[in-house]
Amino acid sequence: RQSGSSFHVFDQGQFAKEVLPKYFKHNNMASFVRQLNMYGFRKVVHIEQGGLVKPEKDDTEFQHPYFIRGQEHLLENIKRKVTSVSGIKHEDIKVRQDNVTKLLTDIQVMKGKQESMDSKLVAMK
Repeated sequence: RQSGSSFHVFDQGQFAKEVLPKYFKHNNMASFVRQLNMYGFRKVVHIEQGGLVKPEKDDTEFQHPYFIRGQEHLLENIKRKVTSVSGIKHEDIKVRQDNVTKLLTDIQVMKGKQESMDSKLVAMK
């Protein structure tokens, strides 16, 4: 299919050995695919006649909604996905901020008591 809305890697072994090292610090196809996924590219899975077609040859196809032949202005929309902060919810952050505020208040109170005790000790000498 030559619609210009995807690209193919026809020989993964040769691609990993010859092309990847020219543009990346590795020659690992799995790492390349992972990078593609982080930028929103998806592997195209062909379904024909109700079942998955077993590839007759080593041909992997990837597509992205903003990767279209002749539409270079769309490329700026391809951005790395933002990873969530390990699933922390906004409410959890608020609770943690409240805890920090309480701790800081407690520290200030303790500091005041310490200074008071220090001055009493000096007076006793």
